[in-house]
Amino acid sequence: MTLRPEDLAARTDLLDRQWTTLRDWVGTAVDAGGGAADSILDGWTVAELVAHLGRAMEALAVCEPAPAGTVPLSLAEYLGSYAGRADDIARTTRELAEEIAADPLPQVDLRARAALDRARELGPQDVVVQARRGPVLLSTMIASRLTELVVHADDLQRSLARSRGAAPGSRAELGDGIGPLPGVPGGLGPEGGLGDGVGSGGPIDGDALDLVAGELLRIVVARGGWDLEVAQPLTWVRLAAGRLPYDVDVLAAALAPRFTSDAVPDLGRMLPVL
Repeated sequence: MTLRPEDLAARTDLLDRQWTTLRDWVGTAVDAGGGAADSILDGWTVAELVAHLGRAMEALAVCEPAPAGTVPLSLAEYLGSYAGRADDIARTTRELAEEIAADPLPQVDLRARAALDRARELGPQDVVVQARRGPVLLSTMIASRLTELVVHADDLQRSLARSRGAAPGSRAELGDGIGPLPGVPGGLGPEGGLGDGVGSGGPIDGDALDLVAGELLRIVVARGGWDLEVAQPLTWVRLAAGRLPYDVDVLAAALAPRFTSDAVPDLGRMLPVL
């Protein structure tokens, strides 16, 4: 479904705000010497995750208008291509991390700014654009970039939490699973700014988390027809992105049926979405 120009502009502004929130936090974390630490993603360092942020935003910067009549992929179809490209993504990320190692953050900044400028150039109509992996609506491309930023912001905050002594799976790493609420510009976290929390000063914007959690839920609901709501946005995003092992009890905490007579279905065969 195409967005109205004002809604597309609001989504672009949200991407800008989420990037600024994450960039401010990353600057502090990396400047504090966290870049060499291992991340929660197997085989990836924090520095490589930071480089991947630039690569993810660059995917928007290189979009071009698609020919008239081009049928766009859905967000589910676009995100669904990630799993088959995992090795390629890891390789190109490491190459970029090596390329920008001498001055990583300014290089990532250039790519992010180019992406935001390009999003506004391609608007104000929600046109079909040709992305690296196929044609999508501009609004879908922006939603996919928001998904990248929110998921990797959480990867980074969990990685830094572990590097500072948080045990894997502990509250100091995972926070409360709710994350910043809509209207809250970041998550302070339960222990010294680590984890997600519900305050401010962390890498995730509350409105961005709300949008991403909702989009990922819509993908699942469209496949099964259930009537579900998000109860713990950050836990749900982690499950949908494959950042937590699938567990029916964790899922039941993350999602809730809209009607009390219903139950949360077993989504083990549908997750992760990414």
